[in-house]
Amino acid sequence: MHKPLAAASAVVAVALGLAAVAVTIDRPAANASAARAAAAPVVDYANPTTLTSNLRVPWGLAYLPDGSALVAERDRARILWIRPGQATRVIGTVPGVVASGEGGLLGLAVSPKYTSDRQVYAYYTSSVDNRIVRFTLADLGAQTPVVTGLAKSSVHNGGRIAFGPDGMLYAGVGDAGDTATAQNPASNNGKILRVRPDGGVPADNPIAGSLVYSLGHRNVQGLAWDSAGRLYATEFGQNAFDEVNRIVPGGNYGWPVVEGVARNPAYRDPIVTWTTAEASPSGATIIGDTLFVAALRGNRLWAVPLDGAGGAGTPVAALTGRFGRLRTVEKAPDGSLWVTTSNRDGRGTPASSDDRVLRFAVTNPTPTPTATPTVTPSASACEISYRPTELPGLLLGNVTVTNRGPAVESWRLTWTFGGDQRINTAWAARISQSGRAVIARNDVWNGRVAAGATASFGFLASSTGANPRPTDFRFNGSPCTTR
Repeated sequence: MHKPLAAASAVVAVALGLAAVAVTIDRPAANASAARAAAAPVVDYANPTTLTSNLRVPWGLAYLPDGSALVAERDRARILWIRPGQATRVIGTVPGVVASGEGGLLGLAVSPKYTSDRQVYAYYTSSVDNRIVRFTLADLGAQTPVVTGLAKSSVHNGGRIAFGPDGMLYAGVGDAGDTATAQNPASNNGKILRVRPDGGVPADNPIAGSLVYSLGHRNVQGLAWDSAGRLYATEFGQNAFDEVNRIVPGGNYGWPVVEGVARNPAYRDPIVTWTTAEASPSGATIIGDTLFVAALRGNRLWAVPLDGAGGAGTPVAALTGRFGRLRTVEKAPDGSLWVTTSNRDGRGTPASSDDRVLRFAVTNPTPTPTATPTVTPSASACEISYRPTELPGLLLGNVTVTNRGPAVESWRLTWTFGGDQRINTAWAARISQSGRAVIARNDVWNGRVAAGATASFGFLASSTGANPRPTDFRFNGSPCTTR
């Protein structure tokens, strides 16, 4: 049984839980369902190719612009260069790595600007901490620290890093065995971090001046984005439930107060749970509308259908028991699926050729063309759904705008408050305010809104009096109706 946290931590948990509002660009349901069905990938599980073998716990896997791959060996701290059809080459050993327990050379990520900056990022365990550094393949020792001071342990080091579609570096950081850190916003452990490539704090992170993107995590080792830019993460449970979570800015995922589904508005519930014997989920990747999850203790690969709205259907298991423990799964630039085994990590039963990197061919059926959505003519350019929640001295506002005009590539929504509301923070929009007049602009990733589609954002405002509904909503300058 988990003990409740201190009252101060509970207040932080509730506040951040309220700020966890997802933002999606939705399309008509019928067309979206047809597209998802057509886009389901077909994986040739029966005929894998062994790309390389005899490794020691291949952990990180990242692709270079030419389609070749870099693989990190956790225990030997080596970086390998894999080119299908050619001999695997050892790039070198990363200095400073101290491999012990679940620690060592863990995640790898290649800079989105690699062709010009040649930077590779690594998450590793040193003698004093877990850290993220960057370097070039020409000199693994000339390291520039990106994030340092992450608590390390023999367990729960996290370690997955990946660049998101926004160009920021995301990192899954474990609680390092100290469960209280997961609910402590001042600690970077038990979190998903969002970091500028130079190590700085993005200006639009949920907590000003903090790298914390979401909290309440035990041990995240899988990060993946769908085509709409939604982030999903896999997480190891303790004794009962492993999880897949849909990650939103500022979201609180409950650990250690809860494991699995909380049904508590202060915490976000997982979209998938498994027993720990079925999963121990590590790496994750998305092809089409399917999330693939590599399972360690479960000795299988899970295929999780995504519903296009941030939720999931019933997972289907593949490769059960065939290759033992599976650590990492990634979509390759050519569309194939690469999977690493983890049978030499001290918990598996290695075959003579373990550990291996396997390649599975994937066929993506051509989606059936769908008709352009019909937009019913309207006297207004948009329709607004405004859902306020009043708290003592606070106003939580959730706004959804439906575009009744032609598609737009960026948007600006303006309105006028009817009281003394003053917006303190916002998510999924950039908001400025002058007196009672407010301007909300799209974020860098959610500017496009198709005809008939919707976009959502939220804000938290201070308020000392009544909270009458805002008036004069305008979408890119054109008046809107409200409901």
